[in-house]
Amino acid sequence: QVQLVASGGGSVQAGGSLRLSCAGSGYITTRYCMSWFRQVPGKEREAVGNSNSDGGTRYAESVKGRFTISQDNAKNPAYLQMDSLKPDVTAMYYCAVKVVGFCAAVSSKPDYWSQGTQVTVSS
Repeated sequence: QVQLVASGGGSVQAGGSLRLSCAGSGYITTRYCMSWFRQVPGKEREAVGNSNSDGGTRYAESVKGRFTISQDNAKNPAYLQMDSLKPDVTAMYYCAVKVVGFCAAVSSKPDYWSQGTQVTVSS
């Protein structure tokens, strides 16, 4: 059974940083894609970025240069490092994994989702 647990959310002042973690279990594959999404109440969930297990990463234009996704391997947590935070990134953040093949685009659909972790940035 695949399980993902996202953590690390919180409240921070604009200009600050946060690092979200995603601990996954229950999948054994060398070809997978770890993704991050976010959602604001009343709006659709949007892709933040993703990282294939071969090292390729993709980011939404709105976060390029400020957000970094990393993961050493499937046994270790994946991370979303968020720097130079602005109030407009306030949202519930989710990690997700695609366990059959790689992601080809920022919005590639995952197979499994975590619960959300709230990020709030105040001005």
